[in-house]
Amino acid sequence: MTEQAGLVDEPSDRIWTVPNVLSALRLAGIPLFLYLVLGPHADGWAIMVLMAAGATDYLDGKIARRYGQFSRLGQLLDPAADRLYILATLLALVARDGLPLWWALALIGRDVILAGFLPVLRRHGYGPLPVHFLGKAATFCLLFAFPMLLASLPGTHDLLATVCRPLGWAFAAWGSTLYWWAGVLYVVQVRQLVRAEGKDGSGGHVEGARG
Repeated sequence: MTEQAGLVDEPSDRIWTVPNVLSALRLAGIPLFLYLVLGPHADGWAIMVLMAAGATDYLDGKIARRYGQFSRLGQLLDPAADRLYILATLLALVARDGLPLWWALALIGRDVILAGFLPVLRRHGYGPLPVHFLGKAATFCLLFAFPMLLASLPGTHDLLATVCRPLGWAFAAWGSTLYWWAGVLYVVQVRQLVRAEGKDGSGGHVEGARG
């Protein structure tokens, strides 16, 4: 939910906040989405679940900033929901031949690589880095692309699919590029923190979530 380190108040230990409830609802929608798209192939309802996830992703950050409802739990739930929705949708699209396997592996591989830096941060006394705006923009583009890709799966040739297909691929390409770009910036930030600590011999704590 936080976008830049140092630009928000210290997160609280509160659990029952509106942003946390919205993030929890998003998480609860993941198994429903997978069932709809892989079970009865109820793609219309699955798209509605994805759209609701994108809307609540925007709302929880907006509410947190507007009313100062930042919490440590929210800093975990929000990015976790983002990544799990991306993973679930990638699996669904690959299973339905709506996305090449290599494309899905490229996006999943980015998160696997970044996860390898968490032990480095912990060893130097830091928590996960705050969410970067570029990472949120990438997630938004991907969550915008996925419903359109679902609406234009192979074999679908109605008007909606004709309109959504080029837009979906455009947002998927742009979102994937930003997703990796945000990952590169994350690695750069980690290196800067480690080098700075090596120079002054001090550690620190940065709380938040990766972008």
